[in-house]
Amino acid sequence: MHNISVVIPVFNEEDSLPELFKRLSSLNDSRPDDYQFEFLLVNDGSSDDSLNLILNQVEKHSSFKVLSFSRNFGHQAALLAGITYAKGDAVVAMDADLQDPPEIIHELIAQWESGSDVVYAERRQRNGESIFKKASAAMFYGLIDWLSETDLPRNVGDFRLMDRRIVNLLIDLPEKSLYLRGLVAWVGFKQTSVLYDRDSRYAGETKYSLNKMVNLATDALISFSERPLRIVTRLGFLVTMAAFLLLGFFLITYIWGSDNQVHGWLSMIFAVLFLGGIQLICLGIVGEYISRIYRESKGRPLFIVDQNKSSL
Repeated sequence: MHNISVVIPVFNEEDSLPELFKRLSSLNDSRPDDYQFEFLLVNDGSSDDSLNLILNQVEKHSSFKVLSFSRNFGHQAALLAGITYAKGDAVVAMDADLQDPPEIIHELIAQWESGSDVVYAERRQRNGESIFKKASAAMFYGLIDWLSETDLPRNVGDFRLMDRRIVNLLIDLPEKSLYLRGLVAWVGFKQTSVLYDRDSRYAGETKYSLNKMVNLATDALISFSERPLRIVTRLGFLVTMAAFLLLGFFLITYIWGSDNQVHGWLSMIFAVLFLGGIQLICLGIVGEYISRIYRESKGRPLFIVDQNKSSL
């Protein structure tokens, strides 16, 4: 008997939850006899009726369980909490908006049974997403391919299956700036993919704002690469060389030119603004690393569980 845990973060998804419950129940009804599903929904401080809907479902069906946070701690923290509390031999992570169809889970399990430790769902098409979202995603994956020392798969979100030994490794990692997609790739082992067409959002609007996406991308870039620091160092050398070349140019112009050709103020303003901008950029990049050192040193928990319930 294989125990499969399905971890689903939930934040203000009351419109999608009834259909999600229906499709998860159908998934459970169609399972082979040697599967046992556990559906663990993590309420990430929802302010709508999501928690009550989940609690009602938990009371009716033994395969559904709930973790409820004391407030909103964020999507990655909710995923980690669900993974930490999951009991399955394999753990599937997915979102509640039904863009990732639950029916694909059977294909993920088949690849896992064939010997893969991680099976991630790779998006073949991204239906219902704006041109900006697709373009920004392509730019992000290209940038992280160039910057990161870890080979991160493209067009892959958090929808994936992980073997129990991968889950145990993730739980033991002490990092606070979470980018679970990167951490799963970083641990290695045998990883494969299943292609699927991503659906449009079932109901409501996305809860992942532009600010949250930028923060997640920043965590990904900073957590998995030291190359920005090296770029800053090389940029400092280049700017210094450029400053000496510029100084030589102005000296030659002053010696060989006339007084009305060189007034001095333009070169001074240019140098001050240019070097000031470079310094601010460099300080900002270094500050990102220092802020993560500060966050790691505090040692605060990533989440606080208010309720942990399953049906009696």
